[in-house]
Amino acid sequence: MSTVADDRRALARSGIPVDPDLSQPLPKRLLKSRMSWLTLIMLGVYLTLLILLYRQVVPDQQVPGGTLPGLGTEAIPIAARYAAITAIPLSLIFLWADRFRPQRIWVWIMTFGWGACVATFVSAQVNTWAAGHLSIVGDGDPATGPRAAIYVAPFVEEASKATVLFWLAILMRYAWVSRISGIVLAGLSGTAFAFVENILYYGRAYRYAARTFGQVPPLEALQELFMLRGLMTFFGHPLFTAMTGIGLAVALRSKSKIVRVVAPLAGFCAASFLHMAFNTTASLVSGPSLLLMYLGVALPLVIGMIIFVVRQLVREGRLIRERLIDYVRVGWLPEGDPRPLSRLRTRLRALWHAIFIGPDAFLATLRMQRAATELAYLRDALTRGIVDRAGLAREKVLLAKIQSVRGQAVVNPTGRANYPALRRRAAPAAVDYPAPNYPGPAGIGGYYPVPASPEANEVASAPLGQTATSYSEVDPKWKPPGE
Repeated sequence: MSTVADDRRALARSGIPVDPDLSQPLPKRLLKSRMSWLTLIMLGVYLTLLILLYRQVVPDQQVPGGTLPGLGTEAIPIAARYAAITAIPLSLIFLWADRFRPQRIWVWIMTFGWGACVATFVSAQVNTWAAGHLSIVGDGDPATGPRAAIYVAPFVEEASKATVLFWLAILMRYAWVSRISGIVLAGLSGTAFAFVENILYYGRAYRYAARTFGQVPPLEALQELFMLRGLMTFFGHPLFTAMTGIGLAVALRSKSKIVRVVAPLAGFCAASFLHMAFNTTASLVSGPSLLLMYLGVALPLVIGMIIFVVRQLVREGRLIRERLIDYVRVGWLPEGDPRPLSRLRTRLRALWHAIFIGPDAFLATLRMQRAATELAYLRDALTRGIVDRAGLAREKVLLAKIQSVRGQAVVNPTGRANYPALRRRAAPAAVDYPAPNYPGPAGIGGYYPVPASPEANEVASAPLGQTATSYSEVDPKWKPPGE
């Protein structure tokens, strides 16, 4: 018993998870899972903060000297629809990029919920407090207006968005296998933050236009702001937070203590300074200069990030193939496994083929792909020295899991999938005629079936020989004409 406990402690020290005991019922496993309770608690926190933010910005607020108008219940649904136009595609893109070793669904939900609820609520309180103090200190100078947006908001917002990344790095550092993991989680947090922030901005534009006479219609004012924030600069928050995610991923995949401390700080500083440069440009630059900054700086940064992600996907595929080849050399995996298991298109085709074989084949293929990917990254961690000898126990578990599902899994699909046959219109049933008898009553050769006997349901035989043909009598007076 002590050996099992020691093994569990060794795995926990390295951050390696332990597979749940499938012999126990699902409710019992959920009640004993720390992550289940943590998820439930965080969902309650998210809901509470979202309600507080709603009560703060939607209804009108009574302040000294008058009433501060809120967004109003009419503007929120309209603003939310326009904000979702950007948030939904961006989230799907990030989830699509996380394909080699995708995180669990609850991780995606927790990350998105943190950016949408916690980060927005904290940033709103701190930014409002800082803006009030900076405007008073500025003794009426119009230039003091953007101070909070330039000097306070970047650090506050990036810290609030990135906090969930540090929590996840502590709780599940074993699952951060590449820079793609950091980019995806940071992108989800940034996208959620931008989603709620855009609702606030769009709602303010709509409410201000609705309360101001002689201005553009409310919906048109919202659409103008949507063109700027939702289409031209939609990449802002995900791009900035991705810098922190990359820094954390570099730190978690490095053995050096200096890199583990410096890389996250460098990533956070890069995110904050990029955010600061963006807010400075948006606040102080206008006209042709703003367009030049957009085309010359912002778009190249986005294109560079896209190229970086694509290169990382190629690099991760090569890493998986090379690490799986290590197990081929010692005879623990077949020679044909590393290549199909390290190519995203082949893995997707294998899942597609498995769908038409049956649910058991699909689940076996999915489990084999996930186990092989985890095995490759575990091997990489062992060679880097990130995981100690406790990883060898997990290595044996993964190899046994691969062997157990190999018989049903699709590894290297070839040809077309086993598509179900299309239903065709049934042909008319053939009449079971009795076999014809030669020469047959309807013609020489028996070309037509012989009618069945109605009495005994048997085939009637045609007479043969002289009785088969009837001849007319000869007229003795017949003679050729003209004689």
